Amino acid sequence: MAGTRPEDVGGVSGDGARRHDSGGPDEPGATGGGGDSSGGDPAHAAERKPRSFWKELPLLIGIALVLALIIKTFLVQAFSIPSDSMNNTLLKGDRVLVDKLTPWFGSTPSRGEVVVFHDPGGWLPENPPPSSNPAVRGLQKTLSFVGLMPSAEEKDLIKRVIGVGGDTVSCKGTGPVMVNGKPLNEPYVFPGNTPCTPDMPFTVHVPKGRIWVMGDHRQDSLDSRYHVGMYKGKHTDGTVSTKQVVGRAVVVAWPINRWDWLGIPGTFSQSGINAAGTAGPAAVGVAGAIPLVMLRRRRLLRKHEAAGASEGAEG
Repeated sequence: MAGTRPEDVGGVSGDGARRHDSGGPDEPGATGGGGDSSGGDPAHAAERKPRSFWKELPLLIGIALVLALIIKTFLVQAFSIPSDSMNNTLLKGDRVLVDKLTPWFGSTPSRGEVVVFHDPGGWLPENPPPSSNPAVRGLQKTLSFVGLMPSAEEKDLIKRVIGVGGDTVSCKGTGPVMVNGKPLNEPYVFPGNTPCTPDMPFTVHVPKGRIWVMGDHRQDSLDSRYHVGMYKGKHTDGTVSTKQVVGRAVVVAWPINRWDWLGIPGTFSQSGINAAGTAGPAAVGVAGAIPLVMLRRRRLLRKHEAAGASEGAEG
């Protein structure tokens, strides 16, 4: 037809695109009012419109910080190795993940574990002064609070547990270290080091609720051996309270090429090593329980015999 425009034929526009409003009211795609399936209701259209990324960002950041705080407080926390005292098990700059969950259920450090603990007092030098910039100080406190960076105020160490409460730990000359009279085979000690330092022999009875710790780099570790003596007018035995323990380091997480599980060496499970620490109290407990069990058994037998005699008399 003369004068008919292409966009008026077959619902196709001049650029070849099909028009969505070309059908009648009964045809698919008809909106009954101009291309908006909501019937022109602006409220429905607003509901379908996605929120701006910048409006969502503060909420996402808030959720991430809360999750980080929960994980740091109750599950695991990352720590950076600050020195060479645990070479070659841990190298300076390694990041380890520390289990903070099991202590909530009453778990205490075991021999052979690598643990992170707060400075018992005087083991580390004073921290450097905080930044003079208030904004930097505030940011550091916020990020350290949720576990995203180390705290400028906390002073933590990482060592291997050698003795626990009730143990007797000793060493003379170059070693080996003795725990309850059993020598330790320590392949984790830094190559070229001796298990003990000849000029620092020691014998310590570890009190209940405390641990004796040593670094794997024995000749470059200011561990329990170096803190036996006087501190602030009080005598110390070099042990660390289990209440100061943050948790057990379970895995080397960074760098990737050093991923490794920090297990407990087999030497700490050798037969007889628990004799002075845990087997002694257990044996006393068993010995005390035997008379009670025998007495109860005798009473039950007498009761049973009395019941049988009574039934015989009635018969």
